[in-house]
Amino acid sequence: METLLQQLTCGNALFLIIILGIGGSFQCGYHITGLSSPSPFIQRFINSSWYDRYKEPPLPQTVTMIWSLIVSMYAVGGLFGAVSVKFISGRLGRKKVVIANSFITIVASLFMLISKGANSFEMIIVARILLGFSGGLGTSIHLMYLGDISPRKIRGMVTLTSANFTSLGKLSAQLFGLSEMLGREDLWHIVLCLPGILSVFQVMVLPFLPEAPRYLFIEKGDNKACKKALQTLWGPGDYKQEMDEMLTEQAAIEAAPPKSTLQLLRDRSNRWQLITMFAINCCNGLSGMSVISVFSFDIFLKAGIPKDKIRYVTLGLGISEIITSISCGLLIEHTGRRPLLWGGYSVMSACWVLITITLNLKDSGYWVSYITVGLIILFIIFFSGGPAGATATINSELFIQSNRPAAFVLMGMQRWLLFALQGLIFPFLINALNSYCFVPFACVTLFGCLFTFVILPETKDKTLLEISELFKAITVCGKSFSEEKRAETKL
Repeated sequence: METLLQQLTCGNALFLIIILGIGGSFQCGYHITGLSSPSPFIQRFINSSWYDRYKEPPLPQTVTMIWSLIVSMYAVGGLFGAVSVKFISGRLGRKKVVIANSFITIVASLFMLISKGANSFEMIIVARILLGFSGGLGTSIHLMYLGDISPRKIRGMVTLTSANFTSLGKLSAQLFGLSEMLGREDLWHIVLCLPGILSVFQVMVLPFLPEAPRYLFIEKGDNKACKKALQTLWGPGDYKQEMDEMLTEQAAIEAAPPKSTLQLLRDRSNRWQLITMFAINCCNGLSGMSVISVFSFDIFLKAGIPKDKIRYVTLGLGISEIITSISCGLLIEHTGRRPLLWGGYSVMSACWVLITITLNLKDSGYWVSYITVGLIILFIIFFSGGPAGATATINSELFIQSNRPAAFVLMGMQRWLLFALQGLIFPFLINALNSYCFVPFACVTLFGCLFTFVILPETKDKTLLEISELFKAITVCGKSFSEEKRAETKL
């Protein structure tokens, strides 16, 4: 562990990781939970803005519709941002995309800042679309950039920082949303535009840091610039092993050129990687974690927690998430990816079953509500310390360089569609199933445990080509997809 930490601090790698984080997944995490605390103030602003404009109060349905647009447009923007990853990254490279994405965040933050003075809820909607686009593009590029700069020995630790910054963003939004901080009616617009300051800092600093070495070597064919970037990031050295790995991967890419999104979906040799990516991301997206982030107030209210204490309980959840996420980063290179995934899913499934029981027993005594809170904290600990962290690493390891942009498009589309779907369905689910509303999440996480335990190969300390061969070796009824492909070719 000491050797890994020393390698991180030898050059500028740690500084670049921080710069990428504050303009990447931090922004996404912040804006996912950022609306929670100021939501009543924004709805009152919609009322007053409508009245000032039309001299009559809006109908309750109108306010609900506008508020729903403000919430949902973030996911819509995120979907478009995720779809554009391959197109933009292929033309601009990693560093220029990150800088351009930060400008989008800055513009969105300015819209949010002046919306209150301009008395315009439309500006909030536009800002949410832009922030969503930035989040959808930024999280994928952030993870792609991390995968491109990290040596194999510490790839898990480096790529997991994406999840760390997402957790930090959520915690920051919860903290600044407290009434003791900025969570007041006269400052709600400041809470929502605050991350724009970090984007300004990123735009100022990132031009002086190197482009991703793998991108320079494999996609640009500039081995001198690649070696210089590696030395700038990780300190002096010849990095022959890393560059030999890139050379081998480059030869494989020349034999099999980069694929479009549709071509990747049709490619049998990548079928198990695609199935794994969709299964794990689906299990994460439908595990119930995003529901806790967005609907924590309703969940704790239903559990019996007093209204005035809910925001502090929510802050405790954020603290638990960030501490566990950082701990996962220290463990992943020792335990591997598989144990963190199947172990985390198994405990998460058990937590949802126990939460369902405590919700049915909440009238037995006030202490039952706090058991429910404890179980939710336990769920977050095992999610952040298991699937959330390991998935960021797995997603960066499943595909070779040429297929990664297309894979990140599919990954981003799936993530944002699931996020939007849960936002639409869960309010109806909690009304229809009442205390049994978490049973579907228990089933999903149980499936995640079984899938990762039975199917997923361990990817720790392996090159991307070695990982690709591991997935090709997976068989169903004695046959692998790659064997089927070869048989079709002979015919």
